[in-house]
Amino acid sequence: MDFDEVLKEVGSFGLYQKIIICSVLLPAALPCAFHAYSQLFIAASPKHWCRVPELEPWAQDYGMLVKNLSIPLGASNNSVEYESCQMYNRNYSDIVRYMEYRTPIELQQDKVWQIGNPGHGQIQACQHGWYYDRNMYTSTVVTEWNLVCDQSYLVTLALVLFGVGGLIGNYMFGYLQDMWGRRPSFYVYLIIEIVACAASAFAWNYYSWLGMRFVVGLTVPAILASPYVLAIELVGPDRRVFCTIVSNIAYSCGLVLLAGIVYLIRDWRFLTLTVSLPLLLLFSCYFVLPESPRWLIAVGKTQEAARILKTIARVNGHNIPPDFVKIMQQKLQQTDAAMRGESESSYGILDLFRTPNMRRKTLIITLIWFANTSVYVGLSYYAPALGGDEIWNFFLAGVVELPTYFILGPGLSYFGRRWILCISMLVGGVACVLTLLYDEQPEVMLLLYCVGKMGISSAFVVLPLLASELYPTVVRGLGMSFSSVVAMIGPIVIPIINHMGQHMLVLPLIIMGTLLIIGGLASLFLPETRGKNLPQTIEEGEAVPLSFFNCVCCCCCTKTPRSPDLNNSALVAKYKRQREREQIGRGRRQPITVCSICKNEIKET
Repeated sequence: MDFDEVLKEVGSFGLYQKIIICSVLLPAALPCAFHAYSQLFIAASPKHWCRVPELEPWAQDYGMLVKNLSIPLGASNNSVEYESCQMYNRNYSDIVRYMEYRTPIELQQDKVWQIGNPGHGQIQACQHGWYYDRNMYTSTVVTEWNLVCDQSYLVTLALVLFGVGGLIGNYMFGYLQDMWGRRPSFYVYLIIEIVACAASAFAWNYYSWLGMRFVVGLTVPAILASPYVLAIELVGPDRRVFCTIVSNIAYSCGLVLLAGIVYLIRDWRFLTLTVSLPLLLLFSCYFVLPESPRWLIAVGKTQEAARILKTIARVNGHNIPPDFVKIMQQKLQQTDAAMRGESESSYGILDLFRTPNMRRKTLIITLIWFANTSVYVGLSYYAPALGGDEIWNFFLAGVVELPTYFILGPGLSYFGRRWILCISMLVGGVACVLTLLYDEQPEVMLLLYCVGKMGISSAFVVLPLLASELYPTVVRGLGMSFSSVVAMIGPIVIPIINHMGQHMLVLPLIIMGTLLIIGGLASLFLPETRGKNLPQTIEEGEAVPLSFFNCVCCCCCTKTPRSPDLNNSALVAKYKRQREREQIGRGRRQPITVCSICKNEIKET
């Protein structure tokens, strides 16, 4: 008996599932949202300019005068601004002696900055450190360790290594998820993440902080997968969309909440502790969170799965006979027997590529996952580059995601997964590419950015749902982790691309838009999974063909087969032998020809 049928008898979406979703799934999105993007503010680079010790007594009260005296102007993103890493090579001691004999009004009115014709003077790199604009942030990693100018690449390096950690962690924790189960693996990720993040607040130099952020990166992409997979494995097929949307709403709310926290806390050490230590409260749900019954059945632990089903039935208000566990074990016997052969063997990454349909699905899902992850992370990282208030931009980037989720609910149930995924990626991709035409119009660029963020947010909802419904239970965690591992190459490269955007603002958007368009077209090859039972074994997953090949073979099943090329002797001989067998069999039983892809009978017309 299929597990979805068993789940209907105990309640596929009752009070028990709602408790799990509200107490675990929603809060579990916060660690991922907090720790994935808090680094944008912890390592924010405020405006800065060269420090001149001789002019320092005047810097606080006459900041603009000090800049005019010491800092040259330069072009930056279609505007003229003070240089961040260069200063005039002047005799500032003589300038100070001149300024000492001027009243404050004279200093404001007199053109002191013209002394010595600085516009024609020599320019050199900063010699004595930097002044930082502390109106936005009181302290960041950048201001504490001077990660600017020739050291600015270290900020990008931190994001790159954070992505490398996610790549390694996804692959490593994917095995743990299928080997240990959903619940233990989630809490292992969580404790590692909280401890490493809190420890980074006490870093004594850049490299100690970088090491802790790498450890956090190991867990961030994987920590959301375990409760999400558990949630969709506890509900029926008709409620998977709900779980996916709720999970992403919680994630977007986490981004909005992070913007609020940053608005209140501008010191990077206190900010680090604020986004880590409160997450220890999630351990209070340890005894509420169950293990996945599907996973227990997949590994042959039917008795333990039956006990969990008994708890689900009791909480959902279903009548329970005294021998409920025994009855459930008998009903699960058929599923257990079908999966026992595979459960006793260890599954590896090669199992995703051994059979043709599974291999094609894995490659296509991985390509789309790579595009989605790269663009989602890239657009989130890109928000501060839009200009204006960085915190407000990040807040806006999180808020624009929420309307898409309320539209997706009925859309996924009515139109299915595949078309929603395709349209979302194409709309978002086109919007990003169109910024090339409006690079000098900030308002239009902001609008196109929001449309692109809404498109990728919609696609980001659909893809994990579609992937979890295509990968069989025995390799679901491994398959999703493999796709995530490859996809994490994107967040490794995206910070470098965004860094290049300092010279061409729309370059990152063009690259990300192109990725979305390619991924959207590739999604048309995947089969629709709306209302279908989750495949338990690799054989069940192999029985579901790709959408493109399914359409092709279905057309072949209803149309007259074409005659082979008569110039090919091998095909002619094969065609004659087939026709002779059909002629011999017509007197007794009409032969049946079956399509090798969809297993349907091919009828000639």
